[in-house]
Amino acid sequence: MSRKRPTVADLRAMKGKRQLTMLRVLTMDEAEAAERAGVDIVSVPPELVLNPEYRDAAPSLFTMPGDNFYEIGTSDDFLRWAFRLYKAGADAVYCSAGYATIKRMADDAIPVIGHVGLIPSRATWTGGFKAVGKTADTAMEVFAAVKQLEAAGAIGAEIEVVPVEVAKAISERTSLIMLSMGAGTGCDAQYLFADDILGQNRGHMPRHSKVYRNFAAEFDRLQAERIAAFSEYVADVNSLAYPEDKHVVHMDLAELSLFMKRVDGA
Repeated sequence: MSRKRPTVADLRAMKGKRQLTMLRVLTMDEAEAAERAGVDIVSVPPELVLNPEYRDAAPSLFTMPGDNFYEIGTSDDFLRWAFRLYKAGADAVYCSAGYATIKRMADDAIPVIGHVGLIPSRATWTGGFKAVGKTADTAMEVFAAVKQLEAAGAIGAEIEVVPVEVAKAISERTSLIMLSMGAGTGCDAQYLFADDILGQNRGHMPRHSKVYRNFAAEFDRLQAERIAAFSEYVADVNSLAYPEDKHVVHMDLAELSLFMKRVDGA
């Protein structure tokens, strides 16, 4: 039996009752796999939602497109961007821009997910790519950011690389749906990147990531096979082993004779 796509109200009703699952997926194949695996929430590139085939592949995934705020522009730009995605089938939008921009969208009934803790696009303000909220003062700053998102009208927030004790305490004290990326099970959802789960990330692996498959090794194997196949093709052409008779068509002998007479006399 097919699943019902959750609404914002459904997610709010589930707060504190069970851990939701969330993935960052980049392709239609990954979205379809998330659908079939029973994932609850996905973060996706905007262009994926705008693909008319997306909802056929992922009918029940609560879908949140997002991009870095500096890729979109002003509050006006964000509003136009959000309405376009909402019309295409997005359930919410991710926004790491300022509270005024989030409020602008929320005031027009666009469900918005904010971001607290380690925010990659703003990591310079918190000391780079490291945990945020390890002292009482910085933990209170994370809590204050959550409360500002609440006041702006956001429905939830990604909380990234914050101590588990802090994330749990905050989640228990906010109405926001808290999406944990490396912040423990005291939040409402666990959030990982498909690239990390599938072992496609060849670079730095974050502490919170977990690899379930080794696609990188499979890609290496396929590339070696690709090179071998191309090399064999080059060798066959050079040795005249390709094309064989089965790869070409022949002309009827009578027609060929007539053609040769005509072409020689042309």
